[in-house]
Amino acid sequence: MDWPVNVGDLEPLARDRLEPIAYDYVTGGAADELTLADNVAAWRRLRLAPRNLVDVSSLDTSTKLLRHDLPHPILLAPVAAHSLFHPGAERETLRGATAGEALAVLSTMSSTAVEDAAAGVSSPFWFQLYAQRDPSATDSLVARAAAAGAAAVVLTVDTPTLGARDRDRRMGLPPSTYPNLSDLPEEPDDTPPHRRVFHSRFSPSLSWPVLRHLLDTSPVPVLVKGVLRADVAAQAVDAGVAGVVVSNHGGRNLDTVPATADALPGVVQAVQGRVPVLVDGGIRRGTDVAKALMLGADAVLVGRPYVWGLTVGGAEGVAFVLDTLRTELEMAMGLLGATTLADLTPDLLWD
Repeated sequence: MDWPVNVGDLEPLARDRLEPIAYDYVTGGAADELTLADNVAAWRRLRLAPRNLVDVSSLDTSTKLLRHDLPHPILLAPVAAHSLFHPGAERETLRGATAGEALAVLSTMSSTAVEDAAAGVSSPFWFQLYAQRDPSATDSLVARAAAAGAAAVVLTVDTPTLGARDRDRRMGLPPSTYPNLSDLPEEPDDTPPHRRVFHSRFSPSLSWPVLRHLLDTSPVPVLVKGVLRADVAAQAVDAGVAGVVVSNHGGRNLDTVPATADALPGVVQAVQGRVPVLVDGGIRRGTDVAKALMLGADAVLVGRPYVWGLTVGGAEGVAFVLDTLRTELEMAMGLLGATTLADLTPDLLWD
């Protein structure tokens, strides 16, 4: 097919191919969707200050993240239920990640069991974890993910309850199955739908003791995802996490929290380089990637953009998104006078 020229152009193509219920599910945010919009707008508000007269004939986007030597700092964020977007589901996504030379993070709520999704995958991947109501079920998920080859576990800490996702309330949730959870207990809930606060599977008791238990028992490094506050980030690092992901769940949980671009600097300052800091939310351009690194992030994750690519072109579409963002990042580096990621320093942001 003739691909569009940027990542944003994929969204209307994906919308035309998806059932409305699936499109609203992946596109929507919480409540009035103010944070959803601000995630994109915050990166655009930042202005750049190019450093001229620099030899940029050689550009290097490579980076090291935990134990991984990566060709670029763009990762695939965990997104649930890829079968809604392509028949190949997560296996197709991982094929695209391999083609785009990216590390992918598989969701607990994948349409494909972690063992099946990872079968034959040569590129590194991590496993996103929702703490279950039964602690032994959480332990089982971690053990399965590690046995399947996941090199790290990313614990989502910003979803102890449901968020006010109005689009989902209007449209209903698209029919999905979650093989990673098929053998795990689910809490029945007789509360009327309009009064439900708690998720039938996710633990509302997610707290520091749960994290410490995970850190003590996980056979692979543990990162925390969903952190916006500097004090929480510092406490998590003190507890022993291997990384922090600045995230507001794509604006899907609690509306009117800050955009991740605005929360990132405080978290970076609190972490003080002790572990990697990653960020997601609203990244649509290579300049957004560059700005995130200037603010102190070690890598970024993209979610909705690669779902659009998956919808439009399967693995090829996922790879297109990664390649496009990587190419735009290289262009931005050249125009900024930055030949390596280490050169993307805060002074390149216009003050």
